[in-house]
Amino acid sequence: MFRNKSILITGATGSFGKAYVEYLVEKHKDIKKLIIFSRDELKQFEMMNSLRKKKFLRFFLGDVRDRKRLKVALSEIDIVIHAAALKQVPAAEYNPFECIKTNIYGAQNIIEASLETGVQKVIALSTDKSTAPLNLYGATKLCSDKLFIAANNYAGGKTTFCVVKYGNVMGSRGSVIPHFINEAKTKKTITVTDKRMTRFNITLNESIELVNFAVKHSQGGETFVPKLPAYKIMDLAKAVAPNKKILISGIRPGEKIHEEMITKAENSLVYDIGKYYLILSSNQNIRKMGKKYTLKKVSQNFELNSNNCKFLNVEEIRGLIKKNLIKNFKPL
Repeated sequence: MFRNKSILITGATGSFGKAYVEYLVEKHKDIKKLIIFSRDELKQFEMMNSLRKKKFLRFFLGDVRDRKRLKVALSEIDIVIHAAALKQVPAAEYNPFECIKTNIYGAQNIIEASLETGVQKVIALSTDKSTAPLNLYGATKLCSDKLFIAANNYAGGKTTFCVVKYGNVMGSRGSVIPHFINEAKTKKTITVTDKRMTRFNITLNESIELVNFAVKHSQGGETFVPKLPAYKIMDLAKAVAPNKKILISGIRPGEKIHEEMITKAENSLVYDIGKYYLILSSNQNIRKMGKKYTLKKVSQNFELNSNNCKFLNVEEIRGLIKKNLIKNFKPL
C-alpha cells in the first residue's frame, strides 16, 4: 500500500509521528518520498541525523496554520497522515485561541490544501476526548473530526478522508506513565487527581497498526475505533510505585473521571468489524462499506468508555511498561 507512494506526516516529530516515520523507514523501503512536516527545527535536525542515509526522506519546516506552506509541501503527495495538534488539556484551557488555530483551522487547511493538490487519501488522528467533550482540546478535536468527515462531500471521490480515534498512547510525551515514573524518582508521593479515574491504553505499535488499517481499507467518511483495554489510575500508580504514598490533588479543569470513545447517542451508525469498531458518517454509505467489511451492528445500548471495557491489572501494566517503554523496569 506504500510502494511508490509519496507520504506526508504532519506533526512528524511528535510521539506518534516519530514512531510512524521509524516504522516506515524500517518496513517500507520502496516508498517514493516521505515528508516530515513539523515546526520543531531541533527535533527535525535530530531526526535528520539519525535517518540521514534514507534518500526518500524530506524535511519541511512548517505549521498547519500556514495554508500556503502546506500547499507547497503537499505537491505530488499521495497519502497524508495528520498527527499535528495541540494536545495538553490544561494548556488548551489556558490558551484556547492557540488550540483552535492549530486543531480546527489547521484541519481546514489540511483539507483545502489536500483537495487543491490532488492528495489521494488523508488519515486524521483523533482522541477519545473528542467524544462528548468536556474540555476545549476535546471540543477542537470534535470539530476537526467533523471537518474531515464532511470533506468527503467536497472531494467527489478524488480524495478520501477518514478519522482514527484512540485513547492515551503509552509513554507518549506528556502522558501519565512517564510522569508517574519521574515523580516517583524525585518525590515521596505520587499525585493522583481522583481515585476513581480510568483511562484507555494503546501502545505506539497498536496505533501504527490502526493507521495502517485505515490507509489500506478506508473508503472515505469512516471513523475507526480500536477495541482497547483500560486501566484504573490507582492500579497504574501501584504498578509504577507501590511503595509511594498517594496524594489526591482533585480533578483538573476539563478532566473526566472516565473517557469515552462511543456514546449511545451515536451507536445507530456503529458496526463491529472485528479488531475495530467502525463509525459511519451516514446510512448512505452502509451499502458501500458492506462490500469492504463484514459489518456487525452493535446493540441499541452499546457504548464504549474506559469504565466498561477490559481492565489491565497491575502485573499486565508492568508487563506493558517493560515491553514498550523500559526493558529493565522495576517498581519504585
